[in-house]
Amino acid sequence: MLLGALSSGGSLPFWAVSNQSGIMPENNGAVALLSAYKPFDESHTLQWQAGASLAANYQAVAEGSPFQGFVDELYAGVRWKVLRADLGMMHREREFLGADPALGSLSVSEGHIIESNNARTIPGYKLVLEPWAIPFTRGHLLLNGMWGDYKTFDDRFVKGALVHRVQGFLTFDSLNHFYAQFGIDHYALWGGTPSDPKYVPIAVNLSNYFRICTGRSASPSGSRSDQMNCLGDHGGAERLRIGWKADKYDILFQLEKPYNDKSGMRFNNFPDGIYTLHWGLKDKRNWISDALVEFHYTMWQSGTIHERETDDSGAQIDWHQNKSLNIFGMDSYFTNGEYKSGWTHFGRMIGCPLFFTSTSAAGITSVGNNRYMAVHLGVSGMLFRKAPYKLMLTFSDNYGTYSSPYIPPSSARSGWNWWEKNTIDKGLKQFSAAFTGYVPFSLKGRSCLDIIYGLYADAGELLPRCIAGSLGIRFNIK
Repeated sequence: MLLGALSSGGSLPFWAVSNQSGIMPENNGAVALLSAYKPFDESHTLQWQAGASLAANYQAVAEGSPFQGFVDELYAGVRWKVLRADLGMMHREREFLGADPALGSLSVSEGHIIESNNARTIPGYKLVLEPWAIPFTRGHLLLNGMWGDYKTFDDRFVKGALVHRVQGFLTFDSLNHFYAQFGIDHYALWGGTPSDPKYVPIAVNLSNYFRICTGRSASPSGSRSDQMNCLGDHGGAERLRIGWKADKYDILFQLEKPYNDKSGMRFNNFPDGIYTLHWGLKDKRNWISDALVEFHYTMWQSGTIHERETDDSGAQIDWHQNKSLNIFGMDSYFTNGEYKSGWTHFGRMIGCPLFFTSTSAAGITSVGNNRYMAVHLGVSGMLFRKAPYKLMLTFSDNYGTYSSPYIPPSSARSGWNWWEKNTIDKGLKQFSAAFTGYVPFSLKGRSCLDIIYGLYADAGELLPRCIAGSLGIRFNIK
């Protein structure tokens, strides 16, 4: 694939670079992508897959060399029945797809608030249990999940930080039309070497790995914070899905609620989360085949108060003995006091891209916007029943964080209730739009060439106002 992009403001709009696996330049420029894939063969019991993708981009305004090349994907995997193992660097799973999977998801988060394709891939392994019917439930209850470990390799505050991932989902299927699913998607950052020697590094050994996997606190050799809390930086999301599969269409509601500590896992942070409603026709060759409406809200974060956990001498305060203390508020999703780069990779948020990143005076990139509200619309179909397209319209109101609001002051420590009108916080409004698609061409009855296009616009108070366009070609060899 060869693609060029040009913006009226120099920097490319939100939807031109978001959820693009980190391969698009931030400014006017071009990208080249060479990919080769071998998918699983469903006709065999023991299957294997492999893939490789090399990316190179050029941006007209860049520090140092305007050219950049890197490995986008490089992986291999095997599958036997419902068991799968993958090794390497892979794109993250996309959900809520439209008329063509090549256009990506209609959702801002791609269906996963903590892991979209907004950042570059991370090398590692994962062991996957695909939906497995629990015995003696007549196929009504299914279990699926994932266990994996990865290593970051970007320039971050804790160099070489490790990532532990675990997922678990339980599904009830009526075997007719209705189904429901509930589960958890969890990550933990640990290990690595802090850039500042005053921070205590987490030793990479089996004892600490067990503590990471079980959410236990650090041993006496760990930092005071990790001894009082969980070892490492933990976060994740709890997910509820309710769906209906009809003969000609599917409809699905999803609530995905982030958490950064035990209070979030206990639903103290309600109503924070992403609320998604997706409708899709089985026949994708329609002018409109899929539509999605999404509401994002991350303002509450278990409350506006987070008391000190230690007294003046450094001793831990027993909040069980002092119920007036609230140490569970101001969750500050995807950030951490010791893993200061937070849930980012190569300067981009790994999860939902509306959690905008920022760079401090010390050069540390982290999540700088985790309190926001947004309404999003995604529509997809096929123009003239042949050319797939996707329309994305996103309006957001962005507040920064409790401790570093975009417009001071913030409601931190104000004690307001989430259902009351708040007169303290002031946000930056932002509107981003995109219309993307491609026109397929075939030779001798085989699809081999696509003309790819995109129109983008940003207007508001947070990102530069601009309009942009992209045009490219994609060769397909099967």
